[in-house]
Amino acid sequence: MQEFDFTIKDALGIHARPAGQLVKALKNYGSKVMITKGEKTIDASRLMSLMGLAVKCGETIHVSIEGPDEDAAYAGIRAFLEENL
Repeated sequence: MQEFDFTIKDALGIHARPAGQLVKALKNYGSKVMITKGEKTIDASRLMSLMGLAVKCGETIHVSIEGPDEDAAYAGIRAFLEENL
């Protein structure tokens, strides 16, 4: 399992456009990606769950990746978050 924490820098937090792009990007990987904010953990491939976290600028999320291509998924997801959020 690969894990990391990421602090959101986008002024709007995780909003519709980057959330949709993230869900689409996750389809490239066979690994399961979970995002935790506070006490709530969701499957990051589910758009409505991701939007339901209501992550705002300055808040930190915990990302965990588990599966057959978790190393590639880790690199890709981390890069996506750095570039878009």
